[in-house]
Amino acid sequence: MLSSKRVNSRSMTPKPRGRPKADPDRDLRGDLLRISRALLDEGGATALSMREVARRAGCTHQAPYHYFEDRESILAALVMEGFDELTRCLCAANDLQLTKGVRAALVASGRAYLDFALSHPGVFRVMFRPDMCKPERFPAVQAASMRARAELDRLSQIVHGKLASAALSTILWAHVHGQACLLLDGPLALAIDTTKQRIAHLNEVAQTFADLVLGA
Repeated sequence: MLSSKRVNSRSMTPKPRGRPKADPDRDLRGDLLRISRALLDEGGATALSMREVARRAGCTHQAPYHYFEDRESILAALVMEGFDELTRCLCAANDLQLTKGVRAALVASGRAYLDFALSHPGVFRVMFRPDMCKPERFPAVQAASMRARAELDRLSQIVHGKLASAALSTILWAHVHGQACLLLDGPLALAIDTTKQRIAHLNEVAQTFADLVLGA
């Protein structure tokens, strides 16, 4: 038997889900960058797209465009952050020369470079690729990379003094950058199974390299 009470048809119809209200306390730009960094770590540059970043952030597909013109602009922001962080790490390592000597600075600088690469593999893989982030389009990124390079040149001066040169700086750079690539994507990634073994190997290489460079 039907009830004599009138049924409100609106109460019977599911209310469509609308766009969530903006959270004034949310740092959406920061969230977008963190998500983009995670995507780079997971699948490399090909995994990063504006649509996927928006999906993971739980915002509309157009929301990222309020902060970044395109995908390359996100990469530029991440690369600039990467160079700035790397610069701070290298600067702290170089400063050890004042209290612990040249050898300590040389070893610490190399470890700082490698620790950065292994902690931020996705960003590290694109930082030195101009095809991913064109220097002429993003001069701020180029300036950030030069600040990191300045710390490398500073290390060369710490180690070699008046004999420091562009060639010696390149040798120091090639040493740590080559190790990073071998550990991330080369044979060492498969040959060294555990974190403990990796640390032991890096320490041995760092000390041996210091002996060679300093003539011990």
